Amino acid sequence: MAWYAFYMFNRDLLKEVQLAAKEYPVITITGPRQSGKTTLAQMAFAKKAYVNLEEPQNRRFAIDDPRGFLGQYPDGVIIDEAHKAPDIFSYIQVSADKLKKNGHYILTGSHHFLLLEAVSQSLAGRAAIYHLLPLGFDELKKAKVFPSSLDELIRAGAYPKVYAQKLNAYKWYGNYVNTYLERDVRAMKQVSDLMIFQRFMKLVAARSGTILNYASIANDLGVSANTVKGWVSILEASFIVFLLAVYHRNFNKRLVKSPKIYFYDTGLLSYLLDIQNDAVLDVHPLKGQIFETLIVSELMKQYYHHGRRPRLYFWRDKTGHEIDCVMEKGMEAIPLEIKSGRTINSSCFDNLDYWKRLNKTNLSYLVYAGETAHQRHECSILPYDQTTGIINSIARRPDGHDLSNFASGGYPGRV
Repeated sequence: MAWYAFYMFNRDLLKEVQLAAKEYPVITITGPRQSGKTTLAQMAFAKKAYVNLEEPQNRRFAIDDPRGFLGQYPDGVIIDEAHKAPDIFSYIQVSADKLKKNGHYILTGSHHFLLLEAVSQSLAGRAAIYHLLPLGFDELKKAKVFPSSLDELIRAGAYPKVYAQKLNAYKWYGNYVNTYLERDVRAMKQVSDLMIFQRFMKLVAARSGTILNYASIANDLGVSANTVKGWVSILEASFIVFLLAVYHRNFNKRLVKSPKIYFYDTGLLSYLLDIQNDAVLDVHPLKGQIFETLIVSELMKQYYHHGRRPRLYFWRDKTGHEIDCVMEKGMEAIPLEIKSGRTINSSCFDNLDYWKRLNKTNLSYLVYAGETAHQRHECSILPYDQTTGIINSIARRPDGHDLSNFASGGYPGRV
């Protein structure tokens, strides 16, 4: 199937970037490789020229003569992998200030930190920044490709190409990892041995949904904790993993301080854990962590794909009380528990009840692997496939605050 099959997906972020193009001269779209950034940009700005700086000839022109390179595109241009020519951002700034045309330059890139560093240094106040992750549940449903079972959803992940071309997910993610190692990781000076780095990725995969312990990973690999910290940053920069910080507002008790680590995509996670079929997944000792990863990553997509700054945390005190996910709006913090079972018993509400007593609030959510939505213990209980909509629902709460669009012309911040 040709590349244009990607147009089968109606991305939630499309409307957001088109609206931002009426207000900002530069639109920046970051995200992992193969998440659909180029397709989104070409759908949103179909009349603009397109150039990819992955191609050596284009990259050399942009580096050697940035003014001449930009001069080729008087009507604006989509520049893919723009961070490959870092000096061009200063020339884009000068051009944007001179032309005063909104939506003139569309920049995309798969290296999160490099692109946003260049944007924040040269284009602050001129660029709207958006992140495109793999497909969300709603996007899969609108394309009528939402998997029929939870196990299939976990193993297939959410990268568009797997669905557009009906590929074997396990094989595709194997090629994805090999390409990522060869194209992105090999270019990093702090990585000298790709085999060790791939082993590192598998160790991190086994810890998705848990508190990040650099020393533990370092001991397993035989490297320093600082090396592991640098490698985790590489995974963050490539949108492979994200860190969830501890929620600490309004609590006097001692809390754990380290973040939790999650993969953005459970298909990639399943590959790294060598989960090749449903039978393996059904009995896998980490299935609970994998399910939690699926739900938390979906919540992240709901923020990013509607142009909002993520306001997700987790909470755990020293006595063992824990809330899997805390969703913050203004001064309000709403707890969400994640259970991988298909049935709910009264013990599932223990931590939510404890949280609500501390915070004097009744609102809470519980997402589980079952099929029926209902209310219980003053809690909204939702099946996994109805996770979509939680963040939008919270954003519309009439509490005097608003989770507004964060297209602010600078780096929007980390979780």
